[in-house]
Amino acid sequence: MFCSVCAERLRREVGDHCVVCCSFFQKADEIADKIAKSLDFEFESFNVGIISEGSFKAMQEFLTTSYDVKAEIKKTLQKKLMDLIQKKISTSPDVLILFNPEDFSFKLEIKPIFIYGRYLKRVRNVSQTRWLCGSCKGEGCEVCGFTGKRFASSVEELISTPVVEIFRAKDAVLHGAGREDVDARMLGSGRPFVLEVIEPRKRRVEISEIEGAVNEYCKGKIAVKGLRYATAEEVERVKEERFKKVYRAKVVFDREVTKEELESALKELVGEIRQRTPKRVLHRRSDILRVRRLYSAEILEHFGKFAIIKFETDAGLYVKELVSGDEGRTEPNLSKKFSARVEKLDVLEIKES
Repeated sequence: MFCSVCAERLRREVGDHCVVCCSFFQKADEIADKIAKSLDFEFESFNVGIISEGSFKAMQEFLTTSYDVKAEIKKTLQKKLMDLIQKKISTSPDVLILFNPEDFSFKLEIKPIFIYGRYLKRVRNVSQTRWLCGSCKGEGCEVCGFTGKRFASSVEELISTPVVEIFRAKDAVLHGAGREDVDARMLGSGRPFVLEVIEPRKRRVEISEIEGAVNEYCKGKIAVKGLRYATAEEVERVKEERFKKVYRAKVVFDREVTKEELESALKELVGEIRQRTPKRVLHRRSDILRVRRLYSAEILEHFGKFAIIKFETDAGLYVKELVSGDEGRTEPNLSKKFSARVEKLDVLEIKES
């Protein structure tokens, strides 16, 4: 027979199994209890979604009735869970319970936690995010020493390791406001980022505890500052905002260059810079033309065959190619006057608008 709820609404019987709700209402208490026991982690709010597929979906499409059994199942499950777990229902819940009446299975979607901050990278040869080995694609081979990675560590991994442990999370993903080269340091006030903590089983953590744990774990390599809880919307803001950037570069020349020559050459660079995607990153980025602006170029130290120069630029301007010319792919460039290359590069400041 139909369960009492469906029978009352549809006034029909088809044996001892309800084909409309798949006998959900007969087993609702048992189902709710099983789901409640799986919610063994921190959260403040929840909601229920109903997966419609298979015979359950077919029956809903077949019936021509005002009785919305899917909505009734959702309402019943919400009510029983509220009584069992004493948590509130939200349209933006910490955990979404997706229930399938077809086979009584369910899965949990745990809302990620977002943490905003700035990071400083005090060492070179550390990538911003995980960089898989190009030869084995992360599987591990002789080229990468069977690590599966191009570089031994990354800013993302160093920050994520203690955070994942604190939140008992599955993983964490770093979203940065641009990225510095692997061999460049990130100094000054640091680079804005949002860390997305995936499937956290703990949610109530003091931000000072997180900052302290990360800085202790990353000591000497990475430091974070100004951490605060953020929203998903801030991920896009951080990734899309065009911050001005200040660089310090050690530039090496192929001959002795006077300070006057260098000053004159740098003066000619200030203004609009047209860059095609650098040859060194063509394997992972589209070959397009970017138009960016160089706002200033100041000599900090001059030593004849090399100099320390500070550049202030638009986001997305490649400083190494501004100096080398990249075989004509960047115009204008410093090597128009004399052959030059960047030996060392630091990011000194990222200016928020």
